[in-house]
Amino acid sequence: MNDRWARAEERHRQSVEERRYRRPDRGWGGADNRAVRGRGSRHAAPVDDDWDDYEDDTTVIPRYTDDGPDPTPTPPPRRAPQRGRSPQGRNARGQNARGRAPRGQSRGESGRGQSSRSRRSRVASRKAAERKRRRRNLWLLGFVFVVLFVAAGGYAGYKFIGKLGGPEDFAGPAGPPVVVRVKAGDTAEQIAQTMFDKGVVASTGAFYEAAIRNSKMNSVQPGFYAVPAHSKGSDAVTALMSKDSRVGNVVISEGRLLHDQSEVKKNAAPTPGIYSLVAQASCMGAGPARRCVSADELAAAAASTDLAALGVPSWAEQEVRRAPDRSRQLEGLIAAGSLDFDPSGTPQQILHQLITQSAATYESTGLLQSGAANGLSPYQTLIAASLVEREAKPHDMAKVARVIVNRLKVGQMLQFDSTVNYALNEIEVATTDADRAKATPWNTYAMAGLPANPIAAPSLNALQAVENPAPGDWLYFVTVDNSGTTLFTKSYSDHLRNITQAQDNGVLDSGR
Repeated sequence: MNDRWARAEERHRQSVEERRYRRPDRGWGGADNRAVRGRGSRHAAPVDDDWDDYEDDTTVIPRYTDDGPDPTPTPPPRRAPQRGRSPQGRNARGQNARGRAPRGQSRGESGRGQSSRSRRSRVASRKAAERKRRRRNLWLLGFVFVVLFVAAGGYAGYKFIGKLGGPEDFAGPAGPPVVVRVKAGDTAEQIAQTMFDKGVVASTGAFYEAAIRNSKMNSVQPGFYAVPAHSKGSDAVTALMSKDSRVGNVVISEGRLLHDQSEVKKNAAPTPGIYSLVAQASCMGAGPARRCVSADELAAAAASTDLAALGVPSWAEQEVRRAPDRSRQLEGLIAAGSLDFDPSGTPQQILHQLITQSAATYESTGLLQSGAANGLSPYQTLIAASLVEREAKPHDMAKVARVIVNRLKVGQMLQFDSTVNYALNEIEVATTDADRAKATPWNTYAMAGLPANPIAAPSLNALQAVENPAPGDWLYFVTVDNSGTTLFTKSYSDHLRNITQAQDNGVLDSGR
């Protein structure tokens, strides 16, 4: 009885050990292997009492675990074989009757190992390629940095060397004069650029460094200046500020005509016309090298029918094209005041500059909108302003403008002596009956309406007076004394009495 319990206990112990180590059945001896199958086996054999003499040199093989995360979930561990299950149910390839793999080997473990190794290979390849790209980008950035550093260093060195040596400058001698223009608001840097563009200085720095050391540069006025070419920077600054360097500046007084004109009473030299004044302002150089545009050259260019080349504004083009005398067609289009032009240009170019400036000045007064107040076109307003300039003192201009507008409105002749004198070689305030009887395109004693063109260069005061005439019903006026007192009236009988007063004061005496 005791032996039987001992054998049963031994079989139980062996069953526990088998489940613990999970040894394949092939690793055990034949007789002992059959004894382990336990009860219930169809081919059970007696258990050998010498079981304890078997030396077990089997060791537990540790499971390999990959360092990286394995996306394939680990299958649950297989259960130990139940007591009484026969190991003989396994097939010849080590699988049991249900197709399961032997204990200690997971189903599909070999395939998963290959897949895991393939994934690790791809990950390693990607990491290697990424490291290669990073190294390449670092090399490229380093190369760009080196190039920029070298370029910056070279530029800084160039600037430093340039500062040490100073700006490029001409050594001399200076060449012929060159006309440069200083515009309103130009800074020293802008003037230096103009000097460089015209070939006066070798570099902008040569002029600028000399200019900022000279406080008189602030007094340079807009205009045209003759400065020798290939000058040193300091010499160019000195020449620019010289009183004789400014050229092409003409001052035209109010009421001036294009052509020279003489007065009856004075027996003096003719009063220079606008063409003569422009010719004098066009002179450049000294001695044999002196060059001027003549008044005759200007007059010939002014008679051209190419009005666009002369700068005639569009609002005057139609009337100028119908001018009865080409030599007078530009009358009034060159305004009174100070004008600048480039004397190195042709006569046509000079006239274009003067007329363009004058048109801009006229338009700034509101000339193009004046018809609402006086009922005249812009060119007619300019003609009326020239009459006001020749007939009235500044304080009476708005009243004289009203007389003109009132007479034109009722169709009454203007009968201004200034329109008679315009066609005469010698002029005076008191005209003769013979002069007034001569029919000309300008004589308002012999024709109704305005003259064919302006008869003088009007001032801006005269132009503004016609643009906004003083309110009143006057139709007549006359200056009654030598101090310039002028009387205005609507009544013709009152006007005749005012004329008698003027005659008594010697205002209307003729010098002929």
